[in-house]
Formats: sequence, C-alpha cells, structure tokens
Amino acid sequence: MREYKTQKEAARKGIITPELKMVAEKEHMEVEKLCALVAKGEVAIPCNIRHTSISPEGIGTGLRTKINVNLGISGDCKNYGDEMQKVDMALKFGAEAIMDLSNYGKTNTFRKELVKKSPAMIGTVPMYDAIGYLEKDLLEITAEDFLKVIRAHAEEGVDFMTIHAGINRRAAESFMRDKRKMNIVSRGGSLLFAWMMMTGNENPFYEYYDEVLDILREYDVTISLGDALRPGCIDDSSDAGQIAELIELGALTERAWAKDVQVMVEGPGHMAMNEIAANMKLQKRICHNAPFYVLGPIVTDVAPGYDHITSAIGGAIAAASGADFLCYVTPAEHLRLPDLNDVKEGIISARIAAHAADIAKGVPHAREWDNAMAEARHKVDWDKMFELAMDGEKARTYFESTPPSDRHTCSMCGKMCAVRTTNMILEGKEVRFCTEK
Repeated sequence: MREYKTQKEAARKGIITPELKMVAEKEHMEVEKLCALVAKGEVAIPCNIRHTSISPEGIGTGLRTKINVNLGISGDCKNYGDEMQKVDMALKFGAEAIMDLSNYGKTNTFRKELVKKSPAMIGTVPMYDAIGYLEKDLLEITAEDFLKVIRAHAEEGVDFMTIHAGINRRAAESFMRDKRKMNIVSRGGSLLFAWMMMTGNENPFYEYYDEVLDILREYDVTISLGDALRPGCIDDSSDAGQIAELIELGALTERAWAKDVQVMVEGPGHMAMNEIAANMKLQKRICHNAPFYVLGPIVTDVAPGYDHITSAIGGAIAAASGADFLCYVTPAEHLRLPDLNDVKEGIISARIAAHAADIAKGVPHAREWDNAMAEARHKVDWDKMFELAMDGEKARTYFESTPPSDRHTCSMCGKMCAVRTTNMILEGKEVRFCTEK
C-alpha cells in the first residue's frame, strides 16, 4: 500500500515517487527541485492511480509548456472510430494530454479504451457527460448526481477533470451586472449557470467542493478549475465576471491544496494581445502560482477557419508570459467538429506556440532543437532537416513537390541560395552561375 494518496502529498512528505522521477528526467531537472515545486503546488503531475499506460508529465513552473488536444463525439457526429484516429494523431505528434469532451449518449466505453491505450494524460469535463450518463434532463439532475459522474470518471482512470466550481452566486452576480457582448461561452459554465438559475441553488461543485476533493484525492485526480466566465470575444476580456471568478478560483486552489489535491487553473479564451501578459501575471498572483491552462487565447474574432493561427499567436504570448499548458484550437473552431486534418493543424500550431514560448522562457535544452536544425541547414543536409522538423512528412513533401536541379539548394533560390554561396566562398571556391567548372 502506498504511503501517500497523491503526488502532492508524497512530495510534501519528501517521498520521490516513480512518476516524479520520470518527470524530472524528462525535464532535465534535479529531482529534489521538482519535488519542492510539486509540494508547493507550482507543478502538477496529473496521474490517476488507475491509468497504468500513462507516461507521466509535469505541468508548471520551470517545465516545458505542454499541449492538450480536445476530441469526442457530439449528437451530430457520433463516430468513435474517427475519434480514435484523432487520438492516434495526437500521440504521433507528441501531445501530452487528450481531453474527451464527448457530450452525447453513453461515453464511458470510449473513455475506458482511451485510458487503456493512451500514454498521454486524459482529461474530461464531467458536466458535459452528466446528461447522457444519467439520462436526465438538466433540471432533474441533483447535486448528488453530479458527484456520481465525477466518481465514475475518476474510477475509469481520468487524470484531470475540469470542474467549474468558481461560478458561484457571487461570480454570477458580477457577470450579470457587467453586460457582455457574448455572455457565457463555456459549455459547462452555461449549463451550470442555467441549472443554478432554474433551481435557485448554489453551484453544486462549489457547495459540495469538499466532497468533490475527497473523490479526486482518492484516485489522485488533478482538479482543473474551469473558467466558466472566460471571455468569448475580445470585447469581453478582463471584465468583472472573468476577474470575479478568478478570485474564487484562487480560494478554491488553496482549499484543494489543503487536501493534497493537485490543481491547475484554466484561463481566458479570447483576448487582445496587449492584455495577455498582464492576465497571466494576475492569474499567477491570485492563484498562488498554480499551473495555468489557457485556451488560446484567440487574439482576434474575425478569422473563422484560421483560429489555429489566432490561437497560436495568443498561446505563444501567454506561455512566454507564464502560462504552463496550452489547449489547442483547430481551424474548425466556431464552425464544426474538427476532422482529422483539422486536428493535425491544431496540434502543430499549438506545439509551435509552446516551443517558441519555451525558448523565450529559457526552458533547459529548448534551444538545442533549433540549434540542431540550424546546423543541418548550414550543411544543407535535407534528410537531417526532415528528421528534425516538427512535421517532417510535410516538409519533405513540400521539398520534393518541386525538386531543385541541385540538391544542395531548394527550388526557391536554386544556385543563388545564400547558404550555398557563403559556404562555397568560405571553402575557397568560386561562385559561378552562367558557367561552372
């Protein structure tokens, strides 16, 4: 029997768990330093005791920025085969987390297969699953019912759960006073707000927060404190509702830590670039430097079909300013359920943002990848470039689609390639274009 219930409890007691040791090796960090960060709550290692296929990852201070991939069925798109292909895509391109956001019918069969298969950590939003799992209309669901769904997800091996506990009556009142253009755009947040308004009751995840934490602690599930009042357009960012909920999340963070439950805090969705850095600092201050998980932020509202780009711009700024975990956004955002190609585009965009931020933050060894690519380019070693590329298959396809006459160049510059020219001069050779010896 383990001497501890959660990774945080173990770290607080100075116990070096196998998971903590693995994360320290991945992050090139001294295990004692990582242990101290986990003990303080500045790093989380989401790792349900029943998720035996997991390859543990750390999220938080001083670590590489991680990315999450959302997938799952809806009432209009019910093909679990397609979703498992997306899982394969996420694992192929190195996503550290996968969230199953299925919201139609009985979802536990897919989720159990996902947990069994995936070395990436698995997240869910129990609120999404409540109606299908319980087969009840929203108004008929009780607080006890919501807790049943949380326990079911924990028992299935889910590593982290988004729980919208911060949209309590106080935060809801701030939202209603400060009129928004887009109101509530969080699916889970909107359902809870509707339940609260229809029943007249307090948010059950807030009212029974201690009971929620007890379930999560039993299986070492990390709580991801959901941002039900995140802005859904740039005009709503940094408003009273968002900040009021953030203040509640700061208090809920400390309550979770007191029970040795690991915590992440979720952050804004749409936000102008000039507000992002300040928001990251505000969140870290109010939430006691808990790991911060952001959706985007999406920096402009006028690019549907290209929101993997608007999100990557915001994500890079956010992560460079302190965010620890980026949720990918696909080109299909705001338009439809993403297909396999959308998922790939979203993953690559998020990974670019995360890696760019890691370079800016000085994460150990982040630059080494780029330096290796620079060396391969200096040598005009195409095979090495394709090996190092984030998406080597795409890079090779582009190169070979219009092959150059001289493989020491590409078809854009041909023999006028700057790298080729400079290399030849430094090697003592003459550069000729019209005639060559």
